[in-house]
Amino acid sequence: MPIIVNLDVMMAKRKISLGELAERINITQSNLSILKTGKAKAIRFSTLLSICSILDCQPGDILEYRPE
Repeated sequence: MPIIVNLDVMMAKRKISLGELAERINITQSNLSILKTGKAKAIRFSTLLSICSILDCQPGDILEYRPE
């Protein structure tokens, strides 16, 4: 898939766990895990906004396009 999710990288840089981030953005750990592993088919802008706010980053720090 040409869209790469680097959420795990940003979480490691900010030293925040999956459980803590899920709680702070108010989604389930399983849904956040699906996003983190790149298995999600879509992401709501409100969820992306919350993630960027908590991790103090830009959407481009989390999502990356790589042509196949």
